[in-house]
Amino acid sequence: MSMLVDTSVWSLALRRDTEQSEPQVVALREALMGADQVFTTGFVLQELLQGFAGPKARAQLVERLSALAFLQPDRDDHIEAAEVRNACRRRGVQIGTIDALLIQLCRRHDLVLLSTDLDFQGAAKHVEFRLWAAR
Repeated sequence: MSMLVDTSVWSLALRRDTEQSEPQVVALREALMGADQVFTTGFVLQELLQGFAGPKARAQLVERLSALAFLQPDRDDHIEAAEVRNACRRRGVQIGTIDALLIQLCRRHDLVLLSTDLDFQGAAKHVEFRLWAAR
């Protein structure tokens, strides 16, 4: 399974002060050690870097994530992400601009979205994309 990992999962996985037993973190760990391909994108990288202090932590994070496949949205992705957001809003579900783009990238590249953000569960009821679920 190929997956795009949301900032929420990376944040939990990279924390040193808590046990990493959340199902999404376990799934990420298994994907990184197995045959699954893990993708990231600029928004996720930027959000993670904004949460880390100090140049050493920044350099380590950039190095770790540089091994992942990197997706760059194009013009059509932004156009379709706007439609994703509008489709959700018409049904009373509010999702953020970045979340809509992550959904679109998953749709375009046939990826599973791995996230702990409950907004994606609401969106999945109205927009077709593959959202990871514990088995």
